Parts: sequence; structure tokens; C-alpha cells
Amino acid sequence: MSNTLAKPKGLGPEYAAQFDDASVVAAYQHRPPHPDETIRILAGLIAKDCPRVLDVGCGTGFVARPMSLLVERVDALDCSARMIERGQSLPNGTRKNLTWIHDPTETASLNPPYGLIVAGDSLHWMDWTIVLPRLRDVLAPGGYLALAMVNDETMPWSAGLNRLIPQYSTNQDFEPYDLVEELQRRDLFHVVGRRRTASVPFIQSIDAYIESIHARNGFSRERMDPAAAAEFDARARQLIAPHAKGAQVELKVYGDVVWGTPAS
Repeated sequence: MSNTLAKPKGLGPEYAAQFDDASVVAAYQHRPPHPDETIRILAGLIAKDCPRVLDVGCGTGFVARPMSLLVERVDALDCSARMIERGQSLPNGTRKNLTWIHDPTETASLNPPYGLIVAGDSLHWMDWTIVLPRLRDVLAPGGYLALAMVNDETMPWSAGLNRLIPQYSTNQDFEPYDLVEELQRRDLFHVVGRRRTASVPFIQSIDAYIESIHARNGFSRERMDPAAAAEFDARARQLIAPHAKGAQVELKVYGDVVWGTPAS
């Protein structure tokens, strides 16, 4: 195995850059948050005597903001100024023990040691060969890097939507991948443990659900042809509406937490 293997092309920097688009930041609020159980799992992984957390690729702070209620300090790092500005406007976004850092993880000035480093649905966009050794060096003894992912159970419209998405995505290089497997193949991450949370309901309007897709890879409204975006929205609504309760859909959301040690 080698850490010189190329990343999947669909995870290139040109696709990561879309997460600074204004439309993506505006739509981000509609993505389901981490279940409370995920935050509890993460809190239980913090190294003894080092109650300080680094959240890399923090976005609007889905992890950083609730974690700030539980620890001494959280440093929330993201390369998107718009994401940070939005996060600061949300609940707990201005707590004194929460420091927002606008910089790429590859080059940011950090304030170690950290008893836990969290990457919530973000590490796949980074330069792994630079970031993983950096994270290893700023962990406190006994500290872990935790990958925290939000997933939803298969819904009646999932198969149809999964066929529709590649037709409209601006990321035509995307291929399915397993982040943990990719990191392990490169000897960049050693898994210590993994837990899946119980599923919890997440209810939102059909409009909000469709808009949440525009906060994801390949669906920035700035980068889509407006007619294509409108057509995608209409076709997605046709798939989802028959299964809605009134104008709302109920997802079953769960967290997947994988923790371990970064390697060089």
C-alpha cells in the first residue's frame, strides 16, 4: 500500500471549491445535522486531561457548535469564509471558547495539542498526504482523529433519485468511494473503533429537502445551468411528493463515527 496513490478524480480541488459558493452556504442549513448521539460519542473520545477539540472542514459548525458546550475549547477550521460567517450567526456560534479559523487545513496555524480532532463529512476534500501527518502531529497523547458522517436510511424515492443525480451533477468525474478504505490503502489512517448511532427522525419540507441537495457535491446553483437546475428540482419533486405527508418528508438519519490514529 502507498500514500502516493492518486485521489479519486471526483474529489479534486475544483469540486471542493464549490462549498464557498453563496448558494451552497445558503442551502447548507437544510442538510440534516449530526444526531445528538454522535456528539456524545465524540465527547467520549477526547483524550484525558486535554479537553480541546479541533474541527477540520467545520462548515457552519454542525460539530463545533454543540461540542463547544461540552469542552474547554473548540477550534473550528474551514477554508470557506462564507461558511464561517454563517456558522457564527447560528446557535452557539459566538461562544467565547469557540474559535473560528479561516484557512485550509493544509496550511492553517493551529494551537495544539488537541484531545480530539473531528472531520465531519469533510476530510475527503483535503490533500490527505499533507493533512493526515499534520493532524497526527497536533494530537495530544491518547487523542484520536474521528470521522463523523451523517447518513439517512434508504427511502422509497432513493433509487430513483440516485439515478437522477448523475444526470444533472456538475461533477461528472465522481465515482463512489469509501473514505476510510481509501485512507487505509495509503497507510494514512489506522482504525481503532467504529460506532453507528440509532436512527432519528428528521422532518423537513419537500422544498427544504430538495434545496439540501444543492448544498452537496455537484449541485451548486452557481455552477448549474439555471434551466437544468429547475428541471432537476421538478423531477426530484415528482419522485418525492407521492411519499410525503402533506408538504413534508420524514427522513431517518443516523451518524457513523470512525476513530483512529493518523499515520504518515
